[in-house]
Amino acid sequence: MRLLLPLLIVMCSGCTHFAQDSWTGKDKAQHFVGSALLTIAGSEYGAAQHWSRAQSRQFGLMFAFTLGTGKELFDSRRAGSGWSWKDLSWDIAGAATGYSLWNAAHH
Repeated sequence: MRLLLPLLIVMCSGCTHFAQDSWTGKDKAQHFVGSALLTIAGSEYGAAQHWSRAQSRQFGLMFAFTLGTGKELFDSRRAGSGWSWKDLSWDIAGAATGYSLWNAAHH
């Protein structure tokens, strides 16, 4: 986890441009719901592999975060819509919600 922020900064240093988007909108809801579902799916995968609850939750969270970050990297290419910290923020909020929902359902 200590390397996550520096890694993200290094990864973004190659971004060709940034999005000029708002904090609200249809795509923000899609980022939130998609990340929540990806976190739940990843956590369920971990449970199916007989990992501990903590390992399953961590895998689900990192699975969603990795895909969200990957999408932003894809968007940051020259022909893309641009890197969006706002999209990534909604991804993180959705992943945290999915993490909490999965944990509550397996408590």
